[in-house]
Order: sequence, then C-alpha cells, then structure tokens
Amino acid sequence: MKYVVLVSHGTFAPGLHSVLKMLAGGEREDVISVGLEDGMSADEFAEKFSNAISKITEDDEIILLGDIVGGSPLTNAIEQVSNKGLIGQTVIFGGMNLAMALTATLMKDGVDTDMLKDSLINEAKDAVKEFVMTPANDDEEDDI
Repeated sequence: MKYVVLVSHGTFAPGLHSVLKMLAGGEREDVISVGLEDGMSADEFAEKFSNAISKITEDDEIILLGDIVGGSPLTNAIEQVSNKGLIGQTVIFGGMNLAMALTATLMKDGVDTDMLKDSLINEAKDAVKEFVMTPANDDEEDDI
C-alpha cells in the first residue's frame, strides 16, 4: 500500500487530514497525520510518529509531507522512517498545502512515482496565487 503521511507543528497535519476525509472519501487507512503539539518534546513526537506508522511495512511506500522544510516534525519523521528501514521507499516533501496533500491522496495509486513527484510540485506551486480585487467604480450606479 502507498501511504500519505502528514506531519506538522501544532494541528496543521491533523486538520489537513480532516479536510482530506471530506474531499477524498471518509476514513482512509492510507492517510496518517501527526502533529508536534505545543509543549511536546522531540522524543514524544518521535514516539507518537513511530506508533502512527507502525503498520507500514517494507512492502509499502510512503509519501511524507511536512509543513516546513527542515522543521523538527519533518526531520524527526525522516529519522523515524529511516530507523524503521523505510527511507528507500519514501518520497519526502516540505511545504505541504491542501492541493499537494489532496493530489498525493488521489493520485498515488494511479501514477508512477516520478509522475507523482512532478504533480505534487506543480499542484503546490499552482495553489499559490494572489487574489486581486478591482474596486468598484463609484460613478456607476447599480441597477435595482
């Protein structure tokens, strides 16, 4: 099985997981999320993460998405994946957003890994746009 594993500071990853349940079809055993909660030590996070991925085996693949490149949730998650001997079948991205997580969840089983990587980067980049509003012209009256 291919797993999408979300890690973050605070409740970002669990919140994103909740949104994925809405958009990608309810409870999914292939999506796992772990947040580094306020006051939690790195060791506590590592233990929580290790428990969360305990069912993942050498026959599985992992798409690991973290909130910040180089952030402690992602670096600790990478260490735990490595300790479990799964780093060779893990694709890792930092800077996750909803578009990226949704794409990973929906496409992971339908495309090869290289295409998935390209799609995730493109979706993440395309999801960020400036929303520009043009002020209404005060000289024009609205039709009532």
